[in-house]
Formats: sequence, structure tokens, C-alpha cells
Amino acid sequence: MKLAFCTCVKLGKSCIEKVYEIGGKFDLLITLEDHLSTKKSGRIFLDDIAQKNDTPLLKINHINDEASINSLIDYEIDWLFLIGWSQIASSNVLNSCKKGVIGAHPTLLPRGRGRAAIPWTIIKGLNKTGVTFFNMDEGVDTGNILGQKEIPVLKNETAATLYEKVNNSHIDLIEEVWRKIESNSLTEIIQDNQKSTYWEGRKPCDGEIFPNKMTINEIDRLVRATTRPYPGAFVLKNKSKLIIWEGKKGKALDGIKIKCIDGYYTATNYQKVSLSK
Repeated sequence: MKLAFCTCVKLGKSCIEKVYEIGGKFDLLITLEDHLSTKKSGRIFLDDIAQKNDTPLLKINHINDEASINSLIDYEIDWLFLIGWSQIASSNVLNSCKKGVIGAHPTLLPRGRGRAAIPWTIIKGLNKTGVTFFNMDEGVDTGNILGQKEIPVLKNETAATLYEKVNNSHIDLIEEVWRKIESNSLTEIIQDNQKSTYWEGRKPCDGEIFPNKMTINEIDRLVRATTRPYPGAFVLKNKSKLIIWEGKKGKALDGIKIKCIDGYYTATNYQKVSLSK
């Protein structure tokens, strides 16, 4: 069985490291060219891990490039793990691997297909989420499920703490799926489309707080959902931008108090940015 892994972010590299830790190996690693997405949050490089494990490393501009497809065919890859990668794989990529392409999504599919899963989980006030590994098809997060791991979401969960849980769940799940590949016991479960939901992508401007229209809980969830590594929730006032990284419900002794429709929210960790020219 020949396997490859494609990623450019931390959680993907964590999966690669786990596979080598348990005695597995990849026949090919794929990542972005060095000059691409250097400002992307969590961007990582695979040169060291590829060299350490004597694994060929392919650097590409796009997963659908001819170089990507030809390499998957030339290396006779059975399974490609495409994890932590925002580009959508074409049918040519999916068909270039003998068994398939394994994707990962940080929700309990079929719920939460789409984008921005970590912020949406907090904004929606969910008490659990998860990570799903699935055999990719041409739909958006619609492929057959290969494995799932549930993650409890705490009342004070932030984007940073939930990202760490998601990262750890990827590590646990790739070991489980890898063992099944090794033992030829991997099974697929068809997703129930009647239970599916879709979450739209989010932009930095979606983090704006409107105090006269939002409750304390709504502001609290937005702050926790968009804190670092995301751009942050913010209030616009008098040609200035108050970015809130952390806060508390109600009036705290220290911080900036924001009056909302049902009380006060206090920004305790914040950044003031002037918008004047």
C-alpha cells in the first residue's frame, strides 16, 4: 500500500508526525511552494520532516496542477491524505489515486459542511463538535465517512482552545484510520444528506459587534469565536476600531465596558486601532 500526504498547516503536520511515530511511512509528501501563503495563519513547511524520514517532497502551486496529478500516478499512490488544505481537489486528482483521497473536516458530518467550522461551532453555542475523516468525492464534505471523533465544547471555549482540541483529535483519528488501512479493515459509511447542514465562509468584517442589536451572550460568543488566531471581534466608534481578544460578561473592574441590549460586556484584553488617515 502506497500513501501520500498533502498539507500546509499545523494540524496536517501533526498527523504526519503521528504516522511516523507509530512506525508508518509515506511514499510522498506534498505542500505549497515556499513563497505561497506565507502570511496564512498556521502555515508550516515540511522540508525538515521529509528530510528526516527520507521521504520525497513535492512543492506545488495548486493541488490540481499537472505536476500534482502526474506525481500521484507516477508514485502509484493508493491513498492520498488531503488535510489542512483549502484548495478543492478536481476529479482528476480524486481519480489519480487507486483507493481514494482522504479529507478531514472539523465537525461531525453531515452537520456543518462548508467553511469556518471552529468559529461557527462557538457562535452557534454548540456543546459538542468533532472531526470526521472521509473519502472525498466531488461534493463539499459529502464523501463516505471513514472515521469520527467527538469533541466536547465547554461554555468558555475559545477559537484557540477548540483549535487545539481539533488538532489533537486529528492526531488520534489518523492513527485509528491508519491502523485500519494497514489491516485492510477500513469501512465506509454513507452520509445521511437529510441530516446535513451547511455553514458559510466568514470574513474579518463578520466580526463586527453591534452593541445596540446584540445581547451579552451574542457578544461573548463572537469574541471567543474570532479571537486569535482569527482577526478578532471589534467595535467601530469615532474613527477608531476596538479589537477585543478577550472579555467578560457584565461590568468588570478593569477594561472597557460595552453597553448592549441586555446589560454590559467588558473588554479585558483589547487593541485600539485608529482608522483616520
